[in-house]
Amino acid sequence: MDLEIHRGEFTALMGTSGSGKTTLLNCIGALDQPTSGEVWVAGRALSQLNKHQRAELRRDEVGFIFQSYNLLPVLTAYENAEFVLLARGIPLAQRRDKVMELLDAVGLGGLENRRPTELSGGQQQRVAIARAMAGEPALVLADEPTANLDSKTGADLIELMRKLNQERQVTFLFSTHDPQVMEAARRVVRLVDGHIDSDQVKSSHG
Repeated sequence: MDLEIHRGEFTALMGTSGSGKTTLLNCIGALDQPTSGEVWVAGRALSQLNKHQRAELRRDEVGFIFQSYNLLPVLTAYENAEFVLLARGIPLAQRRDKVMELLDAVGLGGLENRRPTELSGGQQQRVAIARAMAGEPALVLADEPTANLDSKTGADLIELMRKLNQERQVTFLFSTHDPQVMEAARRVVRLVDGHIDSDQVKSSHG
């Protein structure tokens, strides 16, 4: 597989279960290490990084959005979104401004003190998006982000992510089965058995 994703792209990886979508995202996000070949993120070859450096890259360069949200249940929406900034040692006032701005941006203003169990699935995924964006990453990896949501909520979240992509120039790379995500994507890469079957860039998009 040979794939290049440029800054600011809004790209969907599609394919049946087992085609390699999640494995590819995990390799790009330095969660897994490929047995051969090389992955470069933000100009750095991941194979050259030690465990600590890979953790720093995940913290500083990459945001993750998961199908199952992966929020910490004991933390509020605010605290979940704040987590990356806390890990970086960002001062309290700066953290507060950033997190509240993001929660407002994802439509959760006023819900910052609710825990995940007090939020709907769509609201939990909005918290996950705010958390992914908090560290101002160059790249957001989203693994089936709309899979557990109804189509209206999924469509709203896709529009939210597209807005964040356009306004903040953050690169989004999705794995998905969702036709709505594929419709919104400006590029669709189809995987079959770990290989690229097709790579389509849409000529224009509204």
